[in-house]
Amino acid sequence: SPPVVIAAKRARAVRSAPPAAMGISRDSRHKRRNTGGKRAKYRKKRQFECGRQPSMTKIGAKRVHEVRVRGGNLKFRALRLDSGNFSWGSEVATRKTRILDVVYNASNNELVRTKTLVKNSIIQVDAAPFKEWYETYYGVKIGKKKGRTEPEEEKEQVSEARAAKLAARNKTRTLDPLLDEQFAQGRLLACISSRPGQCGRCDGYVLEGKELVFYQRQLAKKKGKKST
Repeated sequence: SPPVVIAAKRARAVRSAPPAAMGISRDSRHKRRNTGGKRAKYRKKRQFECGRQPSMTKIGAKRVHEVRVRGGNLKFRALRLDSGNFSWGSEVATRKTRILDVVYNASNNELVRTKTLVKNSIIQVDAAPFKEWYETYYGVKIGKKKGRTEPEEEKEQVSEARAAKLAARNKTRTLDPLLDEQFAQGRLLACISSRPGQCGRCDGYVLEGKELVFYQRQLAKKKGKKST
């Protein structure tokens, strides 16, 4: 067959071929230098430079996959998580609690919309385990809603030793009013400090002090933009 026909057949074959899947590469050789100059391409891609799809961990019944990685090691890819261990720093108390919602992410609002659990996300967790521990440890009720009169409960009979212990603890007890408001709502703001896609866990700490004030301000600002 003439060269024109052969060229047409080749063009048709190229058009009908499935598109090549783009690999995820974690190398930096394709990037320019800090000065703006191009780097020389002295080698092709290597397998040890390849990456994997992000886990995009969501809130739901626990579902974790094991992934074999370089060196025969294992990573734990969390696809769904519904609870984690969260630390209350000022009280030095850690409790396992339910994850309720993702409310803020400094890097990407899309991760808030899709409720994706990633490191440093600001989430809401169930306050019940912390409230229960606090009331047992100090012997006081917290998280009372303003303007609501609750029926008086009978005082629990405690031994003299227990009463002395509670009195000693209450001498140094301080509870941030912002945290007390959150206890009344039943939800605490917390930050994720683990990497759910790498270790298969969603652990973190309860927000307090200046950090809590900052994130509450950010959330109020975001809410104000939505209303306008």
